[in-house]
Amino acid sequence: MNRRKFLRQSALAAGALAASRLGRLALPPSVVAQVGVTRKRVIVVGAGLAGLVAAYELTQAGHDVTLLEASTRPGGRIWTLREPFSDGLYAEAGAGRIPETHDLTIKYVKLFGLTLDPFYPSGGATLYSIRGKRIKLRPGETLDLAQLPFGLTPEERRLGLDALEAKYIDPVLKELGNPAAPGWPPERLRKYDQITWPEFLRSQGASPGAVELLTALSGWEDDSALDFLRDDLGHRGAKHLTKIRGGNDLLPTAFASRLAEKIRYGSPVVRIEQDVDPKGRSVRAVSLEAGSSRTHSAERMICAIPFSCLRRVEVSPRFRPEKHAVIDQLYYDPVVRVFLQMRRRFWTDEGLNGFADTDHPMEIWHPTFDQPGIRGILMAYLEDGLTRRVAAMPESERIRFGIEAVERAHPRLRVHLEAATSLCWGEQPWARGAYSAFRPGEITSWTALIQQPEGSVHFAGEHASSAPGWMQGALESGLRATREVHEAG
Repeated sequence: MNRRKFLRQSALAAGALAASRLGRLALPPSVVAQVGVTRKRVIVVGAGLAGLVAAYELTQAGHDVTLLEASTRPGGRIWTLREPFSDGLYAEAGAGRIPETHDLTIKYVKLFGLTLDPFYPSGGATLYSIRGKRIKLRPGETLDLAQLPFGLTPEERRLGLDALEAKYIDPVLKELGNPAAPGWPPERLRKYDQITWPEFLRSQGASPGAVELLTALSGWEDDSALDFLRDDLGHRGAKHLTKIRGGNDLLPTAFASRLAEKIRYGSPVVRIEQDVDPKGRSVRAVSLEAGSSRTHSAERMICAIPFSCLRRVEVSPRFRPEKHAVIDQLYYDPVVRVFLQMRRRFWTDEGLNGFADTDHPMEIWHPTFDQPGIRGILMAYLEDGLTRRVAAMPESERIRFGIEAVERAHPRLRVHLEAATSLCWGEQPWARGAYSAFRPGEITSWTALIQQPEGSVHFAGEHASSAPGWMQGALESGLRATREVHEAG
């Protein structure tokens, strides 16, 4: 039910699904340099997934690429934590799930010979922890709304959770079209961008109890309803969620291994310069390397860092005022994750799989269900309104909050807890947030503006895509920017 979770397995008509599949207009150029296409020097700023795919495909197309990365690892917000856990356990601090409809992500997973495994275990019951009630759902069962203390209508209670969402959401999804298409969103969708998710539910006839329930489980309170609908459509029709065997960081690592000599780690860009005359086709990135500044020059640049970081970079001459306004105002959710290492996987005593949904909003993951050993990790994934409050806490308080929150779903937690750590994406200096989120009115006003080049500078990243917050979106945006650079005069 959560923001970045596959919501339902129900599907729209096959034709509508095919039309809305992400990435269809963002295919890479030929890996063979085309006759008549001038080889360009290109600077790519940021070795997250968007920057990596852009650098990889541009290199394959014959261009001269330099990739500048502020940190000392590739992947950006794909980050598999392998420390401080014991016995070789690991968990995802960043991007965690891959719906089967995310064709670009799966394409590169296969290209690099990586293996996908199920994100959820096949057995064991999942928990719902709502308003103090612990409800176990075995595989194939649906949540009985009669068990919940919400003021639903008799019809809504009979529908069950999946059908309740379908009743209020599915008819509108058919109107969305393809969020990856040029010119999206059309004017007819502005009405959904002007209201929040709870306001949308009320406009669709949901009872106050249904609005309260669906908002509590999703956590979408302040964001644009169109942002929610676009996110839902992005994985509609998927029956399975997967992850990369061995850790999702193996995907950016695979890109990086093929770009090794082109990547400059520890090179944060502090200034972007362009010639005023667009015919000059000269753009420069000033980076700090080993305590000294260094200037890199090229004909084109792909800026693949979050706007939350770009707003700290000096730009000369400045971009258009409206571009800077978006760079300064785009919101990034600081997302907090709390990782709890257990001496043993005690939840299996109850026939549970370790996963749970709560009304905080928060998800509980058991990322180690398919990892060997007796120990296990439970992870609290806090987001949206809750994460803003918890992100402001010192780490010790965050961990205490996470323990208490997970304990409501798994009451025996403290008996088996042996280590805890947390990560707040808002505090990561080269991310300053986990993913972009759009307030009412911002998608229709900002989507084109975010993606439009500024002179010789092109833009990529999940924020500049039709799938914010997903690996698919990062890849899609990187390929779009790649095509822009490759086809530019």
